[in-house]
Amino acid sequence: MISVPVRNMAGAECGTYAFEPSEVSDVICNQLLHDAVVMYNANRRLGEVQTKSRGMVSGSTRKLFKQKGTGRARAGAIRTPVRRGGGHAFAKKPRDYYYRMPKKAIRKAMRMALLSKFQDAQAVMLDSWQCSAPKTKVVAQFLNAVGLTGKSVLLTTEGLNPNVWKSARNIKGVEILPGSDLNAYTLLRQRHLVITVGEMDRLLGRKA
Repeated sequence: MISVPVRNMAGAECGTYAFEPSEVSDVICNQLLHDAVVMYNANRRLGEVQTKSRGMVSGSTRKLFKQKGTGRARAGAIRTPVRRGGGHAFAKKPRDYYYRMPKKAIRKAMRMALLSKFQDAQAVMLDSWQCSAPKTKVVAQFLNAVGLTGKSVLLTTEGLNPNVWKSARNIKGVEILPGSDLNAYTLLRQRHLVITVGEMDRLLGRKA
């Protein structure tokens, strides 16, 4: 059984939240988490690098001088890769690095990463976000109250919450994401996690 205190925006404890680890994931597989992170990083690559082959650079295809009789080493066209200004022998081409793991594996990796945050005491449970207007000071005071100032933190919201996003977007090390968009990469990339009780109930399939 994992039991964590629930805090309000002032950082004070206002209850506890308990759940069985098996409700999130039955096991934590480091290999699956690694595969998921590699996939997300690969899909972020643009793959737009390109260099010119000898057929793409400008210049004549005529042989520079005759093969024999000059006393010099034989030479081909000016566009050969061994000459300055020539094309690359194995030119790079634009490449698509995108690939996708099975949906069940992606979902499983996300839940494993979520469970690891609680097991490593890197998760903070929040009763609810109380931001009636965009104010950075409100979120900054909350992070200071729970000891997360200056640390890399992932803030999760229940659905899209423009006020929380606008309030925390310019705080260094803080990332904001709706709970429905959580994935293994974003959970592992940020060291600490702040998640609301309502969002945790949704992930565990508990009714309000």
